[in-house]
Amino acid sequence: MSRKEDKSPLRIALAGLGTVGTGTLQLLKAQDAILAQRCGRPLQVVAVADLDCKRDRGVDMAGIACYDDALKMIAEVDADVVVELIGGSDGIAKAVCEAALDGGRHVVTANKALIAHHGLVLAQKAEKAGTVLAFEAAVAGGIPIIKALREGLVGNNFTRITGILNGTCNYILTNMRQTGKEFAIVLDEAQKLGYAEADPSFDVDGVDAAHKLAILTSVAFGCKIDFGAVHMEGIRNISARDIALAGELGYRIKLFGITSRTEDGVEQRVHPCLVPLDAPLAHVEDVFNAVEVEGDYVGRSTYEGRGAGDHPTASAVIADIADIARGLRLSAFGVPVADLAEIPTQPMENHCGAYYLRFTVKDAPGVLAAIATELAGEGISLASMIQHDRAKGPSGSVSIVLTTHETIEASMSRALAKIAVLDTVTEPPMLIRIQGE
Repeated sequence: MSRKEDKSPLRIALAGLGTVGTGTLQLLKAQDAILAQRCGRPLQVVAVADLDCKRDRGVDMAGIACYDDALKMIAEVDADVVVELIGGSDGIAKAVCEAALDGGRHVVTANKALIAHHGLVLAQKAEKAGTVLAFEAAVAGGIPIIKALREGLVGNNFTRITGILNGTCNYILTNMRQTGKEFAIVLDEAQKLGYAEADPSFDVDGVDAAHKLAILTSVAFGCKIDFGAVHMEGIRNISARDIALAGELGYRIKLFGITSRTEDGVEQRVHPCLVPLDAPLAHVEDVFNAVEVEGDYVGRSTYEGRGAGDHPTASAVIADIADIARGLRLSAFGVPVADLAEIPTQPMENHCGAYYLRFTVKDAPGVLAAIATELAGEGISLASMIQHDRAKGPSGSVSIVLTTHETIEASMSRALAKIAVLDTVTEPPMLIRIQGE
């Protein structure tokens, strides 16, 4: 780490004036005096790029050059830092970061997809140029989790990180529990409120959380990013019935991103979990994110805050800009890219844990015995059971809910495949993993 005393303004070129870009511009203007004091030098926006530069952003744009071409801005403007807030893993966002680094500029980005797919290449460019690639805002919005891992907890070896990393999913699951409404209805409401995109796939299918988890894994364990190794499931199949049944059993359902380091390698997974009610993450609601870190010296620490939105994410963007202004120079992933380890990935079939299982079956003798026989055949032992009364309607089906003791995922998959084809099973079995202590 090196520090350079410099009282001249830090010149900033900002690419992208969407929600986060506008929030960043507003924060820089509103907090200019306190930022100059805390950073030891002024932070000056010298240029912005956006397809619609003329739209009113609620900020005085006097003295700021405006471009409708971000690459042209980089080529023409004398800036110390380029802030990329365009989004997307490729295309113009990637080109902007590459051009800035190749030109010897520092880069700050909130682009989790870009870092998850191209972070190592961009970090190498930054190292070659002697500049900074910073992405605090790419993970968990306003929560300074990257700084916590790289700086505040630098003296620890990390064993596990567990996070609620997507505010849209957390909002939907919270609302489903509170109202009893089904997923599709709550998703539609979330879209109307602006909490979910018109195409919500990246959020509700777990992609967004997986991008963030891949970044956290690299920073925490000092290994190369491997987004393709993240096991990924979303929340589309979670029903109001499952949420209610989980409550009866003493759990809440959350979409978790979990990365853990063992002697055998790294396990990275994003999927819904049953979380015990006495766990702190069970009570993180609505659009909030939270990250729980386990280190060998610090033990378990939890960080909670808004995971998205203009001002929370802008706050994280400014944290990176402030570090650059102060002369702080850290490797993007905590260590140089050449020192990042190749750590084996543990496939999901090797995962060991407890499970919630829901079966919709005909109300007939011997059904439970047949299910239990298939589970026992794979060495799976049961922890609890709930059997509800016959459902209304001509089908006469009933729900059987079982929880299991810890078992291997491969064994569970084989057992469910056999159960699914039983004549008495009327719907595909539902599986949700139970998050242990």
